[in-house]
Amino acid sequence: MARPTVGTGYSGIHVQLDGVPSHHLPLLLAAYQYKFERDVEAMSQHLIDDVAVGWDELGTDLLDGAPPALVAALTGGEQWPSHTLDHLITPDGSPPVRMSVTDETADEQDMQWGYVLHKQGIEVISLLHEDIGPVVDWATDPRTAFNDHPAAWSSLDPAPALRASRSTPPPSTPAAAPAKAGTPHPATRL
Repeated sequence: MARPTVGTGYSGIHVQLDGVPSHHLPLLLAAYQYKFERDVEAMSQHLIDDVAVGWDELGTDLLDGAPPALVAALTGGEQWPSHTLDHLITPDGSPPVRMSVTDETADEQDMQWGYVLHKQGIEVISLLHEDIGPVVDWATDPRTAFNDHPAAWSSLDPAPALRASRSTPPPSTPAAAPAKAGTPHPATRL
């Protein structure tokens, strides 16, 4: 999870279970639209700056404020909290250090996916294939099904949605009705 820096760079925090796009994008889009009330800086502050060491995983608490029907559509009714890595115990007993991630360190940290929070949307980087990726607009319906194949996320192409949501709400209202069955919460990183 990162914010952009000069050029195409980014700086952020390690997320142990970094989530494939079909899992993380709906969660992040809904969090932006509801919990953070369309304030990317508040979202970045919470997800990147306010974390001492790193994230173990992001949970459904990011859906606070979203309509119950949307939460059910995204989670299948399952609830799990976000967990930080603040309580790690190092082999020598020293305090754990912040697990920062940048465009220069992501490869050595074995990252698979990167999510960069831009003003216009979320840049999704398939770190196995490229150093930059397409940007998914913040107005995208969180119920959109996204492709999880790393090669599909080329910086030269639009974000690869498998299908749009079945019903698209008016532009003035964020998504609220369920459009697909919930998905299990998979394990991944960044």
